[in-house]
Amino acid sequence: MKTIETTGIVDQEGRLVVRDRLGLKPLACVRVIVLAESGDEVDEMMWMKAASANEVFEFLADPGEDIYTVSDGKPINDAA
Repeated sequence: MKTIETTGIVDQEGRLVVRDRLGLKPLACVRVIVLAESGDEVDEMMWMKAASANEVFEFLADPGEDIYTVSDGKPINDAA
């Protein structure tokens, strides 16, 4: 998958408008990840949903990644 970083704006109708030509063929399917710079906070559930659907983390489903058990480490006793 090719990665392109560019900027854009959200128009009056709430649609994303990309400022630059992307160099892709017309009608190409693309995946868009939006990082808003408006200062609006994105709630934690939205981030968790996005991360859980991201194929970058698919390797974590591999049983070989389960290298720790509940007996590893020490429990955290949060006094707060």
